[in-house]
Amino acid sequence: MTATRAAVRPPLPAGTRPVEGYEVIGLLDRTGWMDVYDSWSEERACRCVIKMVRPDLRDAPEPADRLLREGRWLCAFTHPHLARAYETFTEPEPLVVMETLTGETLAHLIGRLRRRPAATDVALLGVQLCSAVHYLHGRDLLHLDLKPSNVVVERGHVKVLDLSTAQPPGDAPSGVGTFGYLSPEQARGGLLTAAADVWGIGVTLYEVAGGDPPFHRNEGGEGGESGTYGRTTGDRRYPQLEAAAPPIASLRRLPRPLAAAIDGCLSPEPADRPTVAELTAALTALLSAPA
Repeated sequence: MTATRAAVRPPLPAGTRPVEGYEVIGLLDRTGWMDVYDSWSEERACRCVIKMVRPDLRDAPEPADRLLREGRWLCAFTHPHLARAYETFTEPEPLVVMETLTGETLAHLIGRLRRRPAATDVALLGVQLCSAVHYLHGRDLLHLDLKPSNVVVERGHVKVLDLSTAQPPGDAPSGVGTFGYLSPEQARGGLLTAAADVWGIGVTLYEVAGGDPPFHRNEGGEGGESGTYGRTTGDRRYPQLEAAAPPIASLRRLPRPLAAAIDGCLSPEPADRPTVAELTAALTALLSAPA
């Protein structure tokens, strides 16, 4: 089956039972490789989310391996700022069952708000992101796809989504992650360290605080496959390889320590960025500073 035909193939209808004990309520999202369903768990008597590989990719081993790897991690991890998975299945089809999150993504929140969040709210967001990233790094994993659409907020509480791109520190090909949010070293390809996730935290805080990302998305949208300007790596063109991010002060006036923390995360050289611990300390100090 071709990708074109699969794109118009209808999702699983409501009432479908992909595995015993779970019933589909409706489709939540269809990504480039995955279908996400609002579902009902009979055992838990509550809603849940089921993630499945798209029909046109089910015969390819890589998407299923990627999905199940993420599911195993999220089943094992216990952290208040990481989305939880309940269980994984390999038969009759690979799928992951996850908790339902009732908040909204930062991407949606940015588009909805008429006013930018207060500086203390930005700092609190950063502290929670640092907490989740610190936990992952302690388990020898880099997230590598931190961005507003991968962060859900409910009443000020943050949960990080999507470990499908996560991997241990080490070498990686060019373009692992999402175009406009890649660190320069992710865009270039090569050695990736914890500093790549510090960039991800910084680029997320930049967009939340200023309303726009430091590097605009390509014509294909946030998850597009190629850029429209900047230096070319392979068949993609990355603006973050062409110039440094504009300072956050170009979009909004912030307390100097917060602006310095965000700008520091977006230093082109990984060694010039703060560590996660240093960033946590800087943001925490902002929360305890007198008004």
